[in-house]
Amino acid sequence: MPVRQLPEQLVNRIAAGEVVERPASVVKELVENAVDAGASRVDIFTDGGGRRRIGITDDGSGMTRGDLALAVDRHATSKLDDEDLLRIRTLGFRGEALPSIGAVAKLGLTTRHASEPHAWSLSVEGGAKSDIMPAALSQGTRVEVSDLFYATPARLKFLKTDRTEAEAIREVVRRLAMARPDIAFTLAGEERAPVTWAAALPGGAGRLTRLGDILGSDFRSSAIEVRAEREGVVVEGFAAAPSLTRANALGQYLFVNGRPVRDKLILGAVRAAYSDYLPRDRHPVVALFVTTDPQEVDANVHPAKTEVRFRNAGLVRALIVHALKDGLAREGRRTAANTDGAALSAFRPSFAPRPTNWDWRSSPSYPVNSAPSFGGAAATALAEAGQAAFDVGTPTADVRFEAQPSADLLDRPLGAARTQIHETYIVSQTRDGLIVVDQHAAHERIVYERLKASLAKNGVQRQILLIPEIVELDEATVERLLDRAEELCSFGLAIDSFGPGAVAVRETPSLLGKANAAGLLRDLAEHMAEWDEALPLERRLMHVAATMACHGSVRAGRRLKPEEMNALLREMEDTPNSGQCNHGRPTYVELKLADIEKLFGRR
Repeated sequence: MPVRQLPEQLVNRIAAGEVVERPASVVKELVENAVDAGASRVDIFTDGGGRRRIGITDDGSGMTRGDLALAVDRHATSKLDDEDLLRIRTLGFRGEALPSIGAVAKLGLTTRHASEPHAWSLSVEGGAKSDIMPAALSQGTRVEVSDLFYATPARLKFLKTDRTEAEAIREVVRRLAMARPDIAFTLAGEERAPVTWAAALPGGAGRLTRLGDILGSDFRSSAIEVRAEREGVVVEGFAAAPSLTRANALGQYLFVNGRPVRDKLILGAVRAAYSDYLPRDRHPVVALFVTTDPQEVDANVHPAKTEVRFRNAGLVRALIVHALKDGLAREGRRTAANTDGAALSAFRPSFAPRPTNWDWRSSPSYPVNSAPSFGGAAATALAEAGQAAFDVGTPTADVRFEAQPSADLLDRPLGAARTQIHETYIVSQTRDGLIVVDQHAAHERIVYERLKASLAKNGVQRQILLIPEIVELDEATVERLLDRAEELCSFGLAIDSFGPGAVAVRETPSLLGKANAAGLLRDLAEHMAEWDEALPLERRLMHVAATMACHGSVRAGRRLKPEEMNALLREMEDTPNSGQCNHGRPTYVELKLADIEKLFGRR
């Protein structure tokens, strides 16, 4: 077959396959045009998941009659004032969106520029342009897209249900709304109530307001402001406290020079920053905004402009990690319980309605003897089975405390320890409330931070066992441990081979005290089985430290003396990130006196 030049309409349809992947792609391109036109308000309407109709209206600068005629031609754009693709300051720049949409759908454009006496309209169907006609529009541009992919019916088979496509459109609008809180967005259609995100004030407060409107009030209440700057690159935004997590990474958003992008760079950086706070199967919620010179980032690497390439990706990743770690360390004591009211909701009483067929004669309080008798009737007046419910057993609280704690302890952030409940939880009193501490989770964080500090300073102090402890394991586990023996030795855990299926433990970290070597080695081996060889050494060492900290901390079920409880509280106050253990669980719950009074109806 000889080489031939393809007709323009076929070229446009091929290009549309890259740019117009689904209805959400159309919405993205058209809303980006509205943002680039300087709009302060953008209204989006969709029907049938965007297949039947998409309408975008904005109050931007609009186009003149001459610009409108060129706008639907391929590679015609007003967003590049020269031919330098390294100085892109707009969301769009390719000049492909409108002709690509017009090649596969019915496209209608109505626009008015301030210099024009009236608006102008133009339609494109299957790549064929109509004549430009006068129209009525007060300001901005209105774009109507209907019968998407009617010119390429095969593409319709690859679309999902209307509900799924509508949700994809919603996600696109959410991302663009997060990127530009100064613009008001309205999303309507799909038999849903319209959603409006009002324009917010400039600055961090306005950005947090928009993020809270989109990501929810729980994000707003637990958000930590982060910022880092180096060599002209600025990373800022908000990250949720470790108490707010998701089962996947879909709650992580990255914006580069105002452009929403998806980049694996953020996934690794965020995971590294939160590695000391979250379990492996949970993901944080963050919204980060990277601002840099346009010459330092290449936006022309993806047809849909959803990916970018940084000139210095290592610097951007380091800044993201630094900004998140700095913010988390600054707010290290924030937990789920004292930020979003989870503890209060758990305390609220719930009353079950009384059954409609309830008979008072079946009540446990009904007298068993009708005749009055004062000999032993008082003891049998109430049914024994009903009274058994009030038998709570022996008290489990340790009440060996003085009646009034010292005033200086009450003024400390975590207060004065008053009692221990179930030999697991420490209850302390502050000036304006009470705090419940999980003694194991709290001490686990303390030991973990000590191990990290010792490793960074001069190595972990170790203790030589008088008689080496022999631990029997399967051969595969033994090989896995011996392969990592050097890394374990850096934490003071010295192991040697002791024949097939056995390991000899000769030294242990002194911080762990009398550790259960067998349990520790088994847990370490399980974690090592999940490690990727590409995992950085620092991350692997932190996994080892976290496992050791869990085994070396105060266990639940151990009774503590009052002096030990107060010492633990004081260590928590001096330890960074003490709000959560290294598995992501909160170490304490704080209840203000005002909140307690609300529970009992006192205010």
